[in-house]
Amino acid sequence: MADKSEERPRVPTAQVFPAAIRLPLVGLGTWTQRKPGEVREAVETALRLGYRHIDCAADYQNEGEVGQAIAAVLGDGTVCREEIWVTSKLQNSDHEPQRVEDACRESLQQLGLEWLDLYLMHWPLTGNHGPELKPSLEETWSAMEALVHKGLARAIGVSNFSTKKLERLLKQATVRPAVNQVEAHPYFRNMELINWCRERGIHVTAYSPLGSPHTADFFKRREDVPVLMQDSTLREIAERHGKSPADVLVSWAVQRGTSCLPKSTKESHLRSNLEAASWRLPDPDFQALSSLATQRRMLDGGWFLSSEGPYHTLEELWDTPSEVATSTVAD
Repeated sequence: MADKSEERPRVPTAQVFPAAIRLPLVGLGTWTQRKPGEVREAVETALRLGYRHIDCAADYQNEGEVGQAIAAVLGDGTVCREEIWVTSKLQNSDHEPQRVEDACRESLQQLGLEWLDLYLMHWPLTGNHGPELKPSLEETWSAMEALVHKGLARAIGVSNFSTKKLERLLKQATVRPAVNQVEAHPYFRNMELINWCRERGIHVTAYSPLGSPHTADFFKRREDVPVLMQDSTLREIAERHGKSPADVLVSWAVQRGTSCLPKSTKESHLRSNLEAASWRLPDPDFQALSSLATQRRMLDGGWFLSSEGPYHTLEELWDTPSEVATSTVAD
């Protein structure tokens, strides 16, 4: 096979606590509603194009396909295992301490890997209903720490955690959270949380960096939620620079110091998203996108709310007042 390494874009990386691990700032998100086989094809194409960061989760129910793609590129020498950053996530139903290691090993088996670069608690939820979260986040985190000691994960972290919930973990952690993966884009900049994490050496990965344009039907998003990709400021900036709106959003995410996980199954989009990481927005355009008035969560977690608890409202889930927290409690 011809060496095409010089044709692949160089993707910026970030140093991740605790072992000076380098995390590629643009990764491929693998949550999808696509047909069987499309995730495998997208991941394999992405890795051959130069992607080195693949974001997975047991809850996506497609880690087997991701594993097939990784096996293909490892098998023909396109990359070696050490060159690929693979993240997976603990399902809400697997938070019991005695389940955590088994759940991690199940993901590893599906992915065909011996270790994960990063393993995250997917949500600060366990699936239980009642006034208290059981098991506690601290109990689950202790079990996550054991994965690092056993060599099953090089680093551990969280997803969808507020500063308050992260503070709880930091008070007792012997292995500090390396990453917090959260929604972040110009229509929900999430800057207070990002700054808080940055001050404590916790890297932030932005999911839905394009504003989650393809999930409205799946999550029954309210009709009044604006569509980022149609924003007039974004589209004017993209047109002026001869870029797509997606290119601009990827560049914006990397420029502000987060990694990001745009999703696509089209080779042209995969290539463009990767190349956008190395293109820098002029400061006036960066500031314009960093000042958009609209600030709305696209994936607000409202489907997790329950009249029984532990989370009755979005304010309780995210630990922050929100003038847009209008999801109703699920009975």
